[in-house]
Amino acid sequence: MTPVTLLTGFLGAGKTALLARLLRWPALRDTAVLINEFGEVGLDHLLVEPLQGEVALLRGGCVCCSIRGDLKAALIDLHDRRRRGLVPDFRRVVVETTGLADPGPAVATLVADPVLRHAFTVGAIVTVVDAVNGARTLDSHEEAVRQAACADRLILSKTDLAEPEATAALRSRLASLNPVAPVTDLTLDDEPEAALLTDDPAGSASTRRWLCAEVPAAAHGPVGAVMIESGPVDWTRFGLWLGMLLNRHGTRILRLKGLVAVEGVETPVVVQGVQHLVHPPLHLPAWPDGVSRTRLVLIGHDFDGDLLRRSYGAFTGARAVTGARAAVPEMRTVPERAAADR
Repeated sequence: MTPVTLLTGFLGAGKTALLARLLRWPALRDTAVLINEFGEVGLDHLLVEPLQGEVALLRGGCVCCSIRGDLKAALIDLHDRRRRGLVPDFRRVVVETTGLADPGPAVATLVADPVLRHAFTVGAIVTVVDAVNGARTLDSHEEAVRQAACADRLILSKTDLAEPEATAALRSRLASLNPVAPVTDLTLDDEPEAALLTDDPAGSASTRRWLCAEVPAAAHGPVGAVMIESGPVDWTRFGLWLGMLLNRHGTRILRLKGLVAVEGVETPVVVQGVQHLVHPPLHLPAWPDGVSRTRLVLIGHDFDGDLLRRSYGAFTGARAVTGARAAVPEMRTVPERAAADR
C-alpha cells in the first residue's frame, strides 16, 4: 500500500514553501502531491507540463494533482491514473491540507474508507508552525491546536525572524501539547531533510522517540498529555477499554500512540489513532528498548490522568504505573526493515 503523508499547518505557516524545497530532493522524486489549487500555491515554478485534467508533472518526475473535490475522489483518481499508466509510478503521496483543516477527517478518510484502505495507508502527520505568529495562532484558533497535537513531527518555520525567547517559549508550549513529536527548526538557510516526509510513524526510530518522551504528569492548559504504563494485558480486554474510551471521549482525544505488551505475544503491538479512529494495529519485530511493557500516550482536552488509569486497570486488570517514570534503558538498534517486515 502507498503511504500518505499529511502536511498540515495554519494559514501562512510555510507549508507550501517547505514542500517546494523538499520536492527538489532526489529522494522524493517518486512522490505524488495533492494540493488545493495550482494557481494559489507557490509550486508554479516547479510545474513542467500538464498531463491530463488537474494533473501536472513536476521537475524531477513528481506528480502534482489539484484537489477540486474531496480527498477520497482525488486519491481514487490518482490511483486509477497510475494503474492505467497515465502518470509516472509513485511510492508515496503527500497531501498538503488547507490552513484551517483538522487532520482528523483526513485520517478518517484513509482509515475507514473500504476502497482507499486497500491501496493507501496513513503515513506521518507533519505540522508546520510559524515561530513568529505561532503563539498567537494557538491562542486564537482551535484548528492550530489540533494540528499541533495530532502531529508525528513538528516543524518550526521562520525561526530566523522570531526572537529567540519567543521561539523557546513556543517550543516549550508545543512540547506540552505534544510531547511525543520531535520539533525541527527550519529556516531558509537550512536544507530540509527529505526524511521529514518519509519517516514511518510506526517505525523503529519513531517508536524510540515515544519511549523516551518526557510526558508531563499533569496537563498544562486545556490540552495536555497523559501516559499510561503497565505490564502485559489481555488483547480483548484492552480492545474493549480502548473502544469504549474512544466512543465516549473521542472528541476530546486528539491523538493516541503507544506500544502494547500483549499476554502470550513476545513482540510489541503498535496502536495509534486520531480522535474516534484507531489505525489497524501493527506488529514490530522486537522491543526497541528491550523491555516488554505497555506504554500509551493520550493527547487531548481536559484529561483526568488518575481517572484514565483507574478505568484502564478496571477493564484490563493490569495495574497502571503512576508517579515517576522508570528509567529507560539504553536503546538497541532495530533492523532497518522493521516496518516492512512486521
